[in-house]
Amino acid sequence: MRKPDALLFDFDGVLADTERVHHTSWNAVLEPYGIQFTWEEYLKQCVGIADPVVAQRLKLPEPAQAVARKQALFRQGLEEHPPFLAETLGLLRELAGSYRMAVVSSSFQTEILPPIERAGLLPLFDTIVCGNDVQHLKPAPDPYLLAVGRLGVRSPLVIEDSEAGIASGLAAGLEVLRVVSVESMPAALRQHLAGIIFR
Repeated sequence: MRKPDALLFDFDGVLADTERVHHTSWNAVLEPYGIQFTWEEYLKQCVGIADPVVAQRLKLPEPAQAVARKQALFRQGLEEHPPFLAETLGLLRELAGSYRMAVVSSSFQTEILPPIERAGLLPLFDTIVCGNDVQHLKPAPDPYLLAVGRLGVRSPLVIEDSEAGIASGLAAGLEVLRVVSVESMPAALRQHLAGIIFR
Protein backbone atom coordinates (compact mmCIF):
# COMPACT_ATOMS: atom_id res chain seq x y z
CA MET A 1 0.00 0.00 0.00
CA ARG A 2 1.23 3.47 -0.84
CA LYS A 3 0.67 6.59 1.17
CA PRO A 4 -2.78 8.02 0.35
CA ASP A 5 -2.94 11.37 -1.41
CA ALA A 6 -6.16 12.31 0.39
CA LEU A 7 -8.32 11.28 3.34
CA LEU A 8 -12.06 10.98 2.77
CA PHE A 9 -14.02 10.94 6.02
CA ASP A 10 -17.58 9.87 6.56
CA PHE A 11 -19.32 12.24 8.97
CA ASP A 12 -21.79 10.43 11.24
CA GLY A 13 -20.08 7.84 13.41
CA VAL A 14 -16.59 8.62 12.10
CA LEU A 15 -15.86 12.33 12.53
CA ALA A 16 -18.86 13.21 14.63
CA ASP A 17 -20.55 11.52 17.57
CA THR A 18 -24.06 12.03 16.18
CA GLU A 19 -25.78 8.65 16.13
CA ARG A 20 -27.49 9.07 19.51
CA VAL A 21 -28.87 12.43 18.35
CA HIS A 22 -30.11 10.84 15.11
CA HIS A 23 -31.73 8.05 17.14
CA THR A 24 -33.60 10.34 19.54
CA SER A 25 -34.63 12.68 16.71
CA TRP A 26 -36.14 9.84 14.69
CA ASN A 27 -38.01 8.47 17.71
CA ALA A 28 -39.48 11.90 18.47
CA VAL A 29 -40.81 12.11 14.91
CA LEU A 30 -42.07 8.53 14.84
CA GLU A 31 -43.85 8.56 18.19
CA PRO A 32 -47.20 9.80 16.75
CA TYR A 33 -47.14 6.84 14.35
CA GLY A 34 -46.63 4.33 17.17
CA ILE A 35 -43.15 3.48 15.87
CA GLN A 36 -40.00 3.51 17.98
CA PHE A 37 -36.49 2.29 17.19
CA THR A 38 -34.58 0.51 19.90
CA TRP A 39 -30.89 1.41 19.79
CA GLU A 40 -30.10 -1.96 18.21
CA GLU A 41 -32.81 -1.53 15.56
CA TYR A 42 -31.56 1.96 14.78
CA LEU A 43 -28.00 0.67 14.29
CA LYS A 44 -29.21 -2.03 11.88
CA GLN A 45 -31.73 -0.02 9.90
CA CYS A 46 -30.55 3.59 9.87
CA VAL A 47 -26.78 3.97 10.20
CA GLY A 48 -25.33 5.06 6.87
CA ILE A 49 -28.81 5.35 5.32
CA ALA A 50 -30.15 8.72 4.16
CA ASP A 51 -33.20 10.06 6.01
CA PRO A 52 -35.53 10.02 2.96
CA VAL A 53 -34.71 6.35 2.43
CA VAL A 54 -35.50 5.56 6.09
CA ALA A 55 -38.83 7.40 5.81
CA GLN A 56 -39.65 5.57 2.59
CA ARG A 57 -38.91 2.19 4.12
CA LEU A 58 -41.18 3.00 7.06
CA LYS A 59 -44.00 3.94 4.62
CA LEU A 60 -44.76 7.15 6.49
CA PRO A 61 -47.84 8.99 5.15
CA GLU A 62 -45.98 12.32 4.68
CA PRO A 63 -42.32 11.30 4.37
CA ALA A 64 -40.98 14.71 3.29
CA GLN A 65 -42.53 16.43 6.31
CA ALA A 66 -41.26 13.71 8.65
CA VAL A 67 -37.73 14.07 7.28
CA ALA A 68 -37.86 17.87 7.60
CA ARG A 69 -38.96 17.62 11.23
CA LYS A 70 -36.36 14.98 12.03
CA GLN A 71 -33.59 17.09 10.53
CA ALA A 72 -34.71 20.18 12.43
CA LEU A 73 -34.60 18.22 15.70
CA PHE A 74 -31.19 16.84 14.73
CA ARG A 75 -29.75 20.30 14.03
CA GLN A 76 -31.07 21.52 17.39
CA GLY A 77 -29.54 18.51 19.11
CA LEU A 78 -26.10 19.21 17.63
CA GLU A 79 -26.28 22.83 18.76
CA GLU A 80 -26.94 21.64 22.31
CA HIS A 81 -24.36 18.82 22.16
CA PRO A 82 -21.29 19.58 19.97
CA PRO A 83 -20.42 16.25 18.30
CA PHE A 84 -16.64 16.41 17.92
CA LEU A 85 -14.30 14.76 20.42
CA ALA A 86 -11.13 16.58 21.44
CA GLU A 87 -9.01 13.74 20.03
CA THR A 88 -10.73 14.07 16.66
CA LEU A 89 -10.23 17.83 16.54
CA GLY A 90 -6.55 17.43 17.31
CA LEU A 91 -6.10 14.72 14.71
CA LEU A 92 -7.75 16.73 11.93
CA ARG A 93 -5.64 19.80 12.63
CA GLU A 94 -2.52 17.66 12.65
CA LEU A 95 -3.31 15.82 9.40
CA ALA A 96 -4.37 18.93 7.49
CA GLY A 97 -0.71 19.87 7.04
CA SER A 98 0.10 16.59 5.28
CA TYR A 99 -3.05 15.45 3.49
CA ARG A 100 -5.87 16.82 1.41
CA MET A 101 -9.09 16.02 3.25
CA ALA A 102 -12.79 15.78 2.49
CA VAL A 103 -16.03 14.92 4.21
CA VAL A 104 -18.24 12.50 2.25
CA SER A 105 -21.69 11.99 3.75
CA SER A 106 -25.22 10.96 2.79
CA SER A 107 -26.52 13.51 5.29
CA PHE A 108 -27.82 16.85 4.06
CA GLN A 109 -25.65 19.94 3.92
CA THR A 110 -27.87 21.68 6.49
CA GLU A 111 -27.03 18.92 8.97
CA ILE A 112 -23.27 18.67 8.64
CA LEU A 113 -22.02 22.14 7.66
CA PRO A 114 -23.22 24.05 10.76
CA PRO A 115 -21.40 21.84 13.33
CA ILE A 116 -18.27 21.79 11.14
CA GLU A 117 -18.34 25.59 10.94
CA ARG A 118 -19.01 26.00 14.68
CA ALA A 119 -15.99 23.81 15.45
CA GLY A 120 -13.77 25.90 13.15
CA LEU A 121 -13.03 22.87 10.95
CA LEU A 122 -14.25 24.12 7.58
CA PRO A 123 -10.83 25.49 6.44
CA LEU A 124 -9.29 22.04 7.01
CA PHE A 125 -11.38 20.35 4.31
CA ASP A 126 -10.78 20.78 0.58
CA THR A 127 -14.32 19.74 -0.25
CA ILE A 128 -17.50 18.48 1.43
CA VAL A 129 -19.82 16.09 -0.41
CA CYS A 130 -23.35 15.88 1.01
CA GLY A 131 -26.46 13.93 0.16
CA ASN A 132 -27.70 16.96 -1.79
CA ASP A 133 -24.79 16.66 -4.23
CA VAL A 134 -25.41 13.26 -5.82
CA GLN A 135 -28.31 11.41 -7.40
CA HIS A 136 -27.43 8.05 -5.83
CA LEU A 137 -26.44 7.90 -2.17
CA LYS A 138 -24.29 5.33 -0.38
CA PRO A 139 -23.95 2.35 -0.93
CA ALA A 140 -23.67 3.59 -4.53
CA PRO A 141 -20.16 4.84 -5.38
CA ASP A 142 -21.37 8.29 -6.47
CA PRO A 143 -20.46 10.28 -3.31
CA TYR A 144 -16.87 9.04 -3.24
CA LEU A 145 -16.44 9.34 -7.00
CA LEU A 146 -17.58 12.96 -6.77
CA ALA A 147 -15.09 13.67 -3.97
CA VAL A 148 -12.25 12.10 -5.95
CA GLY A 149 -13.20 14.13 -9.01
CA ARG A 150 -13.33 17.38 -7.07
CA LEU A 151 -9.96 16.76 -5.43
CA GLY A 152 -8.27 15.38 -8.52
CA VAL A 153 -6.58 12.63 -6.50
CA ARG A 154 -5.68 9.06 -7.45
CA SER A 155 -5.22 7.02 -4.27
CA PRO A 156 -7.32 8.40 -1.41
CA LEU A 157 -8.15 6.52 1.78
CA VAL A 158 -11.80 6.26 2.80
CA ILE A 159 -12.57 6.18 6.54
CA GLU A 160 -15.98 4.61 7.20
CA ASP A 161 -18.00 2.84 9.88
CA SER A 162 -21.23 1.68 8.20
CA GLU A 163 -21.89 -1.16 5.79
CA ALA A 164 -23.40 1.26 3.27
CA GLY A 165 -20.39 3.58 3.49
CA ILE A 166 -17.86 0.78 3.17
CA ALA A 167 -19.73 -0.60 0.16
CA SER A 168 -19.74 2.87 -1.40
CA GLY A 169 -15.99 3.32 -1.00
CA LEU A 170 -15.21 -0.14 -2.35
CA ALA A 171 -17.58 0.34 -5.29
CA ALA A 172 -15.66 3.50 -6.14
CA GLY A 173 -12.48 1.39 -6.29
CA LEU A 174 -10.92 2.98 -3.21
CA GLU A 175 -9.07 1.65 -0.19
CA VAL A 176 -11.32 1.69 2.87
CA LEU A 177 -10.36 1.80 6.54
CA ARG A 178 -13.23 0.54 8.67
CA VAL A 179 -13.52 2.05 12.14
CA VAL A 180 -15.86 0.82 14.84
CA SER A 181 -16.60 4.06 16.68
CA VAL A 182 -15.94 7.79 16.87
CA GLU A 183 -13.86 7.18 19.97
CA SER A 184 -11.57 4.66 18.30
CA MET A 185 -11.19 6.46 14.97
CA PRO A 186 -8.20 8.72 15.79
CA ALA A 187 -6.04 5.86 17.07
CA ALA A 188 -7.11 3.51 14.26
CA LEU A 189 -6.28 6.06 11.58
CA ARG A 190 -2.95 7.00 13.14
CA GLN A 191 -1.98 3.32 13.33
CA HIS A 192 -3.02 2.70 9.73
CA LEU A 193 -1.11 5.68 8.36
CA ALA A 194 1.98 4.84 10.42
CA GLY A 195 1.90 1.29 9.07
CA ILE A 196 1.89 2.56 5.49
CA ILE A 197 4.66 5.09 6.02
CA PHE A 198 7.01 2.77 7.84
CA ARG A 199 6.28 -0.41 5.89
